Amino acid sequence: MRLLYHLPLSPYSRKVRLALAEKRLPHELRLEKVWERRPEYLELNPAGTVPTLVEDNGLAIADSNVICEYLEEAYPDIGLMGRTLAERVEVRRLVAWFDGKFAHEVTRNLLGEKFMKRLTARGNPDPAAMRTGYLALRYHIEYLGWLAETRKWLAGGALSLADFAAAAHLSSLDFIGDVDWTLSAPAKEWYARMKSRPSFRGLLVDRVAGLTAPEHYADLDF
Repeated sequence: MRLLYHLPLSPYSRKVRLALAEKRLPHELRLEKVWERRPEYLELNPAGTVPTLVEDNGLAIADSNVICEYLEEAYPDIGLMGRTLAERVEVRRLVAWFDGKFAHEVTRNLLGEKFMKRLTARGNPDPAAMRTGYLALRYHIEYLGWLAETRKWLAGGALSLADFAAAAHLSSLDFIGDVDWTLSAPAKEWYARMKSRPSFRGLLVDRVAGLTAPEHYADLDF
């Protein structure tokens, strides 16, 4: 069985989970507590990060972007990177936006401070970092709303990995109740469409010890 080593609230793990589910590729999830630095895991992924995908034939693939590129090449029947060169460029730009800029300005300052610090016993949340995260989130939600209002999907006319990258980060933040969906109706409508996809069901039933998701988290009608 194909294995995905992951953490439930890791946006990068969630992005790969969504891509696997959208491509209808059966897989088993295996929780990996990366802070334990297990030697067996470091042999698969020397960086010690999640996610790592291990194929049936033993091929180990680390890093969410590498995994998603691999899935696109190995299982092209359901494409998630766009049909034209221009579409593929825009998909990659937005994936880089959410996995880079959004992650640095928002995810790290909210999920990292409120959850990962406690999980890894690295002290208390930094209020200044959290204020920075909440302020940045407002701007990012406005941008996401503009994309959702002017396009069918975030990168254009087709559902793509850009949508899954954005939804992965937002779903992790939504799990801890940090997304104010009243900031942008188009962004909220887009996210409701994402939540309604069959590939999203696995994320909506996630449970994390010590955390209770808000009631709307798994509500397809918000």
